[in-house]
Amino acid sequence: MEAKKPELAWLSDVSVFRVNRLDAHSDHRYYRTMEEAEAGAPMELRQELNGSWKFSYAGTSEEREALFYDINYDCSGWADIQVPGHIQLQGFGAPQYVNTMYPWDGLDPVRPPHLPQDNPVGSYVKHFELPELMQGKPVYISFQGVESAFYVWLNGEFVGYAEDSFTPSEFELTPFIREGENKLAVEVYQRSTGSWLEDQDFWRFSGIFRDVYLYTVPDLHVRDLRVRADLDDSYSKGTLTVDLELLQQEHPGAFARLELKDASGRTVMMESGRFQDGTLRMSASAGAVKLWSAELPYLYKAYISIMNGDGELVEAIVQKIGFRRFEMKNKLMCLNGKRIVFKGVNRHEFNCRSGRTITKEDMLWDIATLKRNNINAVRTSHYPNQTLWYQLCDEYGVYVIDEMNLESHGSWQKMGAVEPSWNVPGNLPEWQPIVMDRAVSMLERDKNHPSILIWSCGNESYAGEVILNVSNYFRKADPGRLVHYEGVFHNRDYNETSDMESRMYAKPADIEAYLQANPEKPYISCEYMHAMGNSVGGLHKYTELEDRYPMYQGGFIWDYIDQSLVKQNRVGREYLAYGGDFDDRPTDYSFCGNGIVFADRTVTPKMQEVKFLYQNIKLVPQRDGVRIVNGNLFEGTDRLLLQARLYREGEEVFAWLTKVDVQAQSEGFVKFMLPNLEGKGGEYCLHAALVLKSDELWAEAGFEVAFGQHVFRLEDEASGEDADACAGQVKVVEGDVNIGVTGEGFAAIFSKQAGSLVSLRYGSRELIAAPPTPLFWRATTDNDKGFALGYEAGAWYAASLARRCVAAELSRNEAEGSATVRYDYSFSIHAGIGVSMTYTVYPDGRIRVLTEYKGAQGLPELPIFAVSFKLSADYASSEWYAMGPEENYIDRAFGARLGVFQRKVADLPSPYLVPQESGNRTGVRRVSLTESGGSGLQIAAAPDAPLEMNLSPYTAFELEHAAHAWELPEVHYTVVTVAGRQMGVGGDDSWGAPVHPEYRIPSDADMAFEFYLSGVRGKK
Repeated sequence: MEAKKPELAWLSDVSVFRVNRLDAHSDHRYYRTMEEAEAGAPMELRQELNGSWKFSYAGTSEEREALFYDINYDCSGWADIQVPGHIQLQGFGAPQYVNTMYPWDGLDPVRPPHLPQDNPVGSYVKHFELPELMQGKPVYISFQGVESAFYVWLNGEFVGYAEDSFTPSEFELTPFIREGENKLAVEVYQRSTGSWLEDQDFWRFSGIFRDVYLYTVPDLHVRDLRVRADLDDSYSKGTLTVDLELLQQEHPGAFARLELKDASGRTVMMESGRFQDGTLRMSASAGAVKLWSAELPYLYKAYISIMNGDGELVEAIVQKIGFRRFEMKNKLMCLNGKRIVFKGVNRHEFNCRSGRTITKEDMLWDIATLKRNNINAVRTSHYPNQTLWYQLCDEYGVYVIDEMNLESHGSWQKMGAVEPSWNVPGNLPEWQPIVMDRAVSMLERDKNHPSILIWSCGNESYAGEVILNVSNYFRKADPGRLVHYEGVFHNRDYNETSDMESRMYAKPADIEAYLQANPEKPYISCEYMHAMGNSVGGLHKYTELEDRYPMYQGGFIWDYIDQSLVKQNRVGREYLAYGGDFDDRPTDYSFCGNGIVFADRTVTPKMQEVKFLYQNIKLVPQRDGVRIVNGNLFEGTDRLLLQARLYREGEEVFAWLTKVDVQAQSEGFVKFMLPNLEGKGGEYCLHAALVLKSDELWAEAGFEVAFGQHVFRLEDEASGEDADACAGQVKVVEGDVNIGVTGEGFAAIFSKQAGSLVSLRYGSRELIAAPPTPLFWRATTDNDKGFALGYEAGAWYAASLARRCVAAELSRNEAEGSATVRYDYSFSIHAGIGVSMTYTVYPDGRIRVLTEYKGAQGLPELPIFAVSFKLSADYASSEWYAMGPEENYIDRAFGARLGVFQRKVADLPSPYLVPQESGNRTGVRRVSLTESGGSGLQIAAAPDAPLEMNLSPYTAFELEHAAHAWELPEVHYTVVTVAGRQMGVGGDDSWGAPVHPEYRIPSDADMAFEFYLSGVRGKK
């Protein structure tokens, strides 16, 4: 593939994907002294070229500055651009979001390997002077990531060409280096042959988006390092094998020394050897070793000294080592002899301001977030990540499926239909080299990271000989890891491509059917729980399979972070934008918003459920203690403390903290004595939690890692009395239009004309800004839209907008001094359904609201059965005694806990990418809404019939019709929605999977719920 002159034809030539590019090698760091290596300091033998470059942008190759690389071409008048960074996020061109289709679909009829006519070009120039340390030595340049193809010149001389956006491309610059100033020129094309292989579900950018640096090497340099930290069959004793390959093959007398030290600095192994033909293998027993796992990520350090023939140290390397064995054993994936369960997530590299150019700080936040939420595994969807990410996974303890840069989704699946007539790479031999190169580049760079358990052959590229050959390469080159590929699900002729059965978005019943059929391979869901918008309902149906079926070995939620970008709207307000907001067409709009983390790196409410259902240790509290089931494979509870708290009606009455000792894969019971509760009736909730005893890398002491609760009720001696009875009588004035009901300190008006409660005052303040009405519609979630809820159940939208009050009836109860007003409603969508709302006003000012629904055949299921009304936005503070603290739904409430929580109403809706139903709480006992003075309204459920409730500045209809948060109206109201029941949010997928049946609401069943309104007194 060597060539003297660069050619534009290479861009569409599948046989040309590297010209003068150096072979891939390990990502180890090297230094001149062992002290520098031990400190892990910045490498003196490296100079970054990051920062400001001169830049010119052209929409097509014909429009580019073709000779800009010439040494005499003056680029001083060009614009500036930051490297690393995407071209489209720095004012040149526009980003485009598409999912499965190629970005030129409908614009250009090309087929692979040909390219569309429009192929934006970025021309980069960087002037630099060679550091003194590099003068007289070989000099190389490393591009860690360039999308998608680029040509390199130095001082007007062609250096090389490369494709593959997500693995390093390195070139030797030595022949072209000059004294003084050097001119580096890089021409980056957005489209290339590689673009047919990079059809991932992400924003389409281009440019130099990862680090660029110069480097030199010592006279003796280890070009490639391979470490194998193996275990014997008892999983207790280790053997370390280190393979070294020198850049310079002929170097008489060169040798190496190896010293392995444990985490305390104690030497556990020493070995040495001389190089033969530039290579050396050193192998020795390390004796009894501590094992690496995500639970206990124990790392050793291998100190490697490269010595010349005179015995002088020339190069020093410190490589972190993790002893572990990952294998298929009795049809199970096992780590260190134990069946593993992946509690994983798919993760794109993403930042809402810089796209896939992410920082060390981003990665540190991400790795801590995974650990804090019991996520033990990550799939690098769908490309190799920056090297630092794997180092963090080694250190913090996260299992990795490392996925090569391959996805050709648009070549075989169109609008969900499998149609591989022009699939690449398929069985096309001409595509084998370019695809294999991507596999080799990933494996050779990443091979020394203990966190990587599985190599993945890419994503959603159908199947065929090309990918099968990649799989076999992985097995041969690295037998200590397994190989994953999901695409064989669509073509079983290539079933051997994957060592495990891997499927996307299979329903729990489908997974069970596979597991019950005596399969040959264990099962993982490489993508499941499509977390688009308000989602992740029903996650428990997947995690419950872990204990029932040993061959179910977990899955990876799609996905970690919303891929939305900061943009300004027409009035200059920043917001998180999605596909189409940049006038990008074609586009897949908001389908980029699937994260359990928002794009601004705040955690979504969905994470509450993930953290609970992913926890390895289960806590089952009861009145006399807590049962602890430790599902860890290797770690006991010695780093944790058990915390117990007892609450009565949300108020803490008891707290206890103790050490606990429950070994991995066992359970125990910790007893404690609650205080005497005799005569103190009410609802009690016992919270049990395991918290960190001391600080960890990812959280501070006291951080909660596992949780469980137990709710019980004790009756008062007076509990048999009539709770509604109170002294006095309400005053009733029945007018021609209105019915007034008053008592001491309160007044209510019921309108016959409006057919509802139209006024409620406790003291002098009016509470009702818009009267209560039946509600059957919620603002559709992304999942609702995916299974066409609006089309199927749109009648309930209409029913929520209008109703006819067919009866208004007043009655009195002299015995209890109350008055009752009942309204009956009919609806045009069906003559058989009816709703009644009955208000009973008691002398103490409480109002009981009973809402009853009469079902009928032939109607779609209800999204919600609720009552909604408005208060002034002055009532902006809320306090809940309910399940919380974050939003929860009937199919996403396992991670919620019963307690008292406070929050501003404006903070209750969740800022999903597209406004939709959010902010709901289940298990609501009572809620108070207050203004700044502390007065307001309380809504309470019957003690044995908690409700669901939503407080929001917006109605369901305002949310329904807003495509972005900035389209919502200015806040004037607090909208109260009290629901007897709301359907779940679902999450099996976002394009057709309905909510599971037990979490839906049949329209032919009769239903009823009730709640109480009462006043909240303000500050005196």
